[in-house]
Amino acid sequence: MTPYSFTPFSMRLPRRLITADRPLVMAILNATPDSFYAASRADGADAIARRAERLIADGADVIDLGAYSSRPGADEVSPQEETDRLLAACRAVRSVAPDIPLSVDTFRAEVARIAVEEGGADIVNDITGGDDPEMLPIVARLGVPYIAMHMRGTPATMQSMTQYPDDDPTGDIIARLSDVIERCSQLGIADVIADPGLGFAKTMEQNYRVLRQLPIIAQALRRPLLIGLSRKSMLTKALGIATEDALPSTVAADTMALMLGASIIRVHDPREASQTVKLLELLKNS
Repeated sequence: MTPYSFTPFSMRLPRRLITADRPLVMAILNATPDSFYAASRADGADAIARRAERLIADGADVIDLGAYSSRPGADEVSPQEETDRLLAACRAVRSVAPDIPLSVDTFRAEVARIAVEEGGADIVNDITGGDDPEMLPIVARLGVPYIAMHMRGTPATMQSMTQYPDDDPTGDIIARLSDVIERCSQLGIADVIADPGLGFAKTMEQNYRVLRQLPIIAQALRRPLLIGLSRKSMLTKALGIATEDALPSTVAADTMALMLGASIIRVHDPREASQTVKLLELLKNS
């Protein structure tokens, strides 16, 4: 494994500029009843506000709000229901944390627009990488950072779409995300973060190939990489453990991702993740 290093990057949010001189910890907060990890869910404004306060106290640099579960087999959620959930969640977080960078996890352009304009969100996190034809033009007009993830199909179909040349998704990841980055550039979206999509349209073995080749992906895309592998099945299936028991393996896998070039780690447990970042920074600076 290569020695740990980090390339600083910046993001222009609607109200300020953030410059990251170390990897950022993005904490997951789900306003959904069916996300795969129950502890990430919060139901109602008070519960969401309390959960946000806890995540920030534990070291979250960014909170990522979701209102539509992307786990395989998740229930369909109408655009109106997703909007209502997400807007209420944004307002609940903003009531206790007006300055925390707030990301919204949605693949629907209109939902993203409302969350930014009416909910005070700062970043759009799109698991489909712009499949909604209105997404990129709206993000450009909003002037917010954009996270583009690699995925094939939909959450309902993605696990049947894992065929890649040489059983390696890396080439497809680079090609698809390069296309999204180019489209963003043409529209004037300056701050693009790339997510290789671990767990999305990839087998367990393919996920580890992608993880190992993060340096190649980072070099090809020349954008900060967001890695989300917290408590995912690539860990639980490999070790034969339950999601609830996957914190130690998540810490180990996040460490690997950071060593291999991740700029942001998306996690359920920011306290342990922020400790991991601090230790790696001490190692780098010693």
